[in-house]
Amino acid sequence: FLLNALASTKVKILRAEDGEKAVSIFRDEPLIDLILMDIQLPKKNGYEATTEIRTFNKNIPVIAQTAYAMPEDKAKAFESGCNGYIAKPITKKLLLTTISKFISED
Repeated sequence: FLLNALASTKVKILRAEDGEKAVSIFRDEPLIDLILMDIQLPKKNGYEATTEIRTFNKNIPVIAQTAYAMPEDKAKAFESGCNGYIAKPITKKLLLTTISKFISED
């Protein structure tokens, strides 16, 4: 869905299959402008991956995307270091609006 929703933009998408890979990709790619963090990831969930990323980068915008839609899930996302939160099912409009809050086109 994300690839299709963002296809009309000029963004380059890097995809991680698990939370450990998400942290590794972010360490290795200094030009990343934003992270869309799925919470249900194997090896290291999105909360854990975000918490680890925050140990070495406090500024990167991280938007949690999750099927967990309870208020406590949203609170947990923000507690782990996420700046934004989108509950599934995600619409293209909501995705683009949320992303635009954190990045600007140059």
